[in-house]
Amino acid sequence: MKATLHCLTGCAIGEILGMVIGTALEWGNLPTMVLAIGLAFLFGYSFTLFAVLRAGLDLRSAIRIALAADTVSITVMELVDNAIIALTPGAMDAHLTEGLFWSALLGGFAVAFLITTPVNKWMIGRGKGHAVVHAHH
Repeated sequence: MKATLHCLTGCAIGEILGMVIGTALEWGNLPTMVLAIGLAFLFGYSFTLFAVLRAGLDLRSAIRIALAADTVSITVMELVDNAIIALTPGAMDAHLTEGLFWSALLGGFAVAFLITTPVNKWMIGRGKGHAVVHAHH
């Protein structure tokens, strides 16, 4: 469960940070989403990577494990979350001070979490995804 928590926490931090930065700088929708998705992957992988490195693995092995463990999870999380944000009327044009910005972002996370959790459980049950990391926690 720790592996899933690391991945989803990192993903959420990266996504929120990217959306906040892009919105605050008044970037367009596409660059903001690209930044948010990129940071979600970066933070998601990083949280897992640091945990695996603390367990004593070398950097190359830790990177391989983080990529194998988190790629599907982060991809599903980002697809669902960003689809919800993009499909919520006005959300992509909302400002940081507006409730619509935060409700679409956090609502997207809630739905994405509900969809990603069974995907992660299915993969863990088959010895894939976050199951790869569990041995190193």
